[in-house]
Amino acid sequence: MHDFTYYNPTKIEFGKDKENNIGRYIKENGIENVLLVYGTGSIKKSGLYERIIKSLNENGVGYRELDGIVSNPLLSRVNDGISIAKADKLQAVLGVGGGSVADSAKAIAAGAKYDGDVWDFFIHKAEITEALPVFTVMTLAATASEMNGNSVVMNDATKQKYSIGSVLVNPVLSVVNPALMATVTPEYLAYSAVDIIAHSIEVYFTASTHPHFNSRLVESIVKSVIETTEILLADPDNYEARGEFAWVATQALNGLTPAGTAGGSFPNHMIEHSLSALYNVAHGAGLSIVIPAWMKWYKEQNITQFERFAKEVFGLDSADAGIEALETWFAKIGSPVRLADADIPRDGIDALADNAGELAKVWGMAEQYPKETIAEILKKA
Repeated sequence: MHDFTYYNPTKIEFGKDKENNIGRYIKENGIENVLLVYGTGSIKKSGLYERIIKSLNENGVGYRELDGIVSNPLLSRVNDGISIAKADKLQAVLGVGGGSVADSAKAIAAGAKYDGDVWDFFIHKAEITEALPVFTVMTLAATASEMNGNSVVMNDATKQKYSIGSVLVNPVLSVVNPALMATVTPEYLAYSAVDIIAHSIEVYFTASTHPHFNSRLVESIVKSVIETTEILLADPDNYEARGEFAWVATQALNGLTPAGTAGGSFPNHMIEHSLSALYNVAHGAGLSIVIPAWMKWYKEQNITQFERFAKEVFGLDSADAGIEALETWFAKIGSPVRLADADIPRDGIDALADNAGELAKVWGMAEQYPKETIAEILKKA
C-alpha cells in the first residue's frame, strides 16, 4: 500500500422519497437561500421540480433558478450562475439532475467566491481556496459527482473540456433516490455504465502500485455494473438493480478505489474529452470508443493486470480476450465502439489529437501522450 490521505465530507441520503426532505437538509446546515441549478426541463415533466420547490418553501429556503444545463455542461452557463449567485448573495448551490448539473453547480460554487475568471481553476492558473456549499439531488447514476470534488466543464468559446478537483466543492449532502433514475433511457443507461467502468479501470491499469484489495474492489464494481445494467435493460423498473447500480456508480469515483495506489492516471478521460468537445458526443459514448482502442495500445505496459482483468471479470485466459470481451459488451448494450459509430470521420483524428494533446499538458501527461501517440490510439478505433 502506498501512503495516502482519504477524506470525504459528503453525506449521502439514499432511498425512496428522500428528495422531499431537501429543504430540511439545507435548512439544517444553516442555509437560507440557494441557487437551484437544473437541466432542460425533464425535472418539470417528472414532477420532481414541484416537489423540490415545495420542500424549499416549507422550510423557508429562498431560491433563484438557473436552468438549461446540457449534457456537456458549458462554461457560459456556469458564468451565468456565478453572476446570479454573486448579485443575490446566495449562500449555497443546489443541483438537481445528472452529473452535468452537479458539475455545473460545483463550478458555480467555486466561481461565486472568486474575483477572477472561474476558468482559471480549470487551466491551473489559480487554486480553489473557498466555495459556496453544494447540495445535489441526483436523477442519473454515472459520474459519482454526488460524492466527489470533481467538475468537468466545456469552454464553449475555445472548445476545451477541462476539469477541476477540490474537496471544497464536494457536496455537503447528496440525495440518491434510485426511483428518480427509472426514466433514464436505455441509451443513457449504457453510457452511464461505460463511464462507471472507466472510472474504475483507469487507475487499475495505469498505477505503478495497485494493491490486491483495490484490484478486487475494482473488479467487483465492473462485474456489478455489467450485471445490473443487463437486468435494467430488460426490466427498467427493477428498484433493487437500480439501487445497486446507483451505489456502485458512487463508489467508483468517491476516492475509495485509488486509495493506497500510486502512479495512476486517466488517459481515456483525457482523450475522450476531445470527442465531447469537438463532436458533442455523450461522455460515456466517447469512452466506449476510446477505451478498447487505448487498451489495445497500452496492454503490454501492464500485461499482468490486463490478464488479471480478463480472468477475474470475464473468466478468460488472455489480455486480448479480455479486451475483446469488454468491447463486445459495450456494443451489446448499445454504446459505440468505433469513431464511425459516432459519425466521427477518420480525417478528424488529427484535430482530436491536437485538442486532447493540450489537455494532456494541463494534466501533466504530455510526455507519455503527445498528440502523435493520441492519434495512434484513435486510429485503433
